[in-house]
Amino acid sequence: MSLNKSELVSAIAEKSDLTKAQAEDALNAFQEVLIESLGKGEAVKLTGLLSVERVERAARTGRNPRTGEEIAIPAGFGVKLSAGSLLKKAVSA
Repeated sequence: MSLNKSELVSAIAEKSDLTKAQAEDALNAFQEVLIESLGKGEAVKLTGLLSVERVERAARTGRNPRTGEEIAIPAGFGVKLSAGSLLKKAVSA
């Protein structure tokens, strides 16, 4: 089972005494801040919960799985997400 965005908005609204519209605005603002920060190369850390950072990926050689042909994969960026102690504790219980 997973929680979709509207269910998450409802849960946030319920736990925080916000309206659903206010909760959705807050969630959308968080999303924008996260995207802008990562775009600038800044890490976002919520102590105990999670850490998100942009990581560099070196250029490398890959292989086309259909043909077996080697292909050059250019250098680029990826996203690394690390669970904090609160998340780790929640899933181990």
